[in-house]
Amino acid sequence: MATTATSPGRRSDAAVLWAALLGVAALCWAWLLTWSSSPSMSMSTSMSAPMGASGAPTALLAFLGLWVAMMAAMMLPSVAPVARLYLRVVSAQTTGPARAVRVTALLSGYFLAWAAYGLVAFGLTRWLDMVTMTSGRARVVAASAALALAGAYQFSPLKARCLAHCRSPLGVLMHVGSFTGRLRDGRVGVWHGGYCLGCCWSLMLVLVAVGVMNMVWMAALAVVILLEKAWRHGPRLSLAVGALLLVLAVVVPWQPALIGA
Repeated sequence: MATTATSPGRRSDAAVLWAALLGVAALCWAWLLTWSSSPSMSMSTSMSAPMGASGAPTALLAFLGLWVAMMAAMMLPSVAPVARLYLRVVSAQTTGPARAVRVTALLSGYFLAWAAYGLVAFGLTRWLDMVTMTSGRARVVAASAALALAGAYQFSPLKARCLAHCRSPLGVLMHVGSFTGRLRDGRVGVWHGGYCLGCCWSLMLVLVAVGVMNMVWMAALAVVILLEKAWRHGPRLSLAVGALLLVLAVVVPWQPALIGA
């Protein structure tokens, strides 16, 4: 008898996938916490110190490595439902190690989309570091502006559309059913990552403004992203978070300690 999608074997595969993704996320959190508390980071939460010690190409590669690790820590729990459903589809088409390869290609494409945004984050971080050297209030002003932009974006139709996509793993698979070719799995990952980027880019902009290694803000935003996508009240939470961000945009200039400044 053919193995069905609800067979013990497939349930076991899904459990292994969940454990692997959550395990990798936990390892990334542990590494980031260790790295952020190292002496080289004691003077900054924006990674300006290690970047200033080397040339631009090396600094960019170092930043992107940390950025992808951050995205893995923050995003893997929320992308796990899509990866699990994709595994079920893949299992009906391939067997053995090929299934793991295809899901890995999906995740690689997903993080490739976020690595592309990391290029923007790198440029903004370098610029903000330079401005901060001449103005002690620059980071506070930047954080307030980023909070206001992120708060307003939470109420936008584009945010609602991208969030609806991210909340529907089945909808993702229905949209990518026509993808073909050897790179189809990676293309699916990039496509889904693009929607996730459309959903969360403004929250990551806040992280850049307050310091990309600000672990408190990183953890808070990771919880928001997960609940937005996985909780049944996620859309309502998204609006509540938008209101809170707008309030913080007004309060932060008077209470800079909220961003660790």
